[in-house]
Amino acid sequence: MTKEQKNEVIELLKEKFNQYNNFYVTDTESLSVEQVGKLRRACFDKQVEMKVAKNTLIKKALEAIDAEKYAGVYDSLNNVTALMFSENPKEPALIISSFRKESNGDKPVLKAAFINGDIYAGDNNLVALTKIKTKNELIGEVIGLLQSPAKRVLAALLHHHEKQAETATAE
Repeated sequence: MTKEQKNEVIELLKEKFNQYNNFYVTDTESLSVEQVGKLRRACFDKQVEMKVAKNTLIKKALEAIDAEKYAGVYDSLNNVTALMFSENPKEPALIISSFRKESNGDKPVLKAAFINGDIYAGDNNLVALTKIKTKNELIGEVIGLLQSPAKRVLAALLHHHEKQAETATAE
């Protein structure tokens, strides 16, 4: 790889890191070409962008954006690294989980995940990451919580109003 090519990769990666709040660092080392293709398709279907790049270039891209912000990710940059970029914080975790189930294996390995500024290092975080609530799910829950007391209040007011109407008619 020439220096120019390396710089192109770094620029491309910087764009992706700036574009997405969430990315996963995975190890796809022992996957066959066929399996990697399958993984790419699974990502594509779920609007997750998968990029395989050299660790040194990934690190340079992250350092160029904000060396401190991404410091917790550097340790995970070893072996073969496939990055998964996603708007949805848990989609890559779901893809990795179902891929492992299908292939009866433990690959790809989750090395780290960067979710809205928080770093989850290590494969043991995978299950927790599949349960992360997306922004829309949280909004839905809050709306649900806000609606239920309002419904009760309305029901009580209507009931009270009907009672008053009945009393007024009786007199």
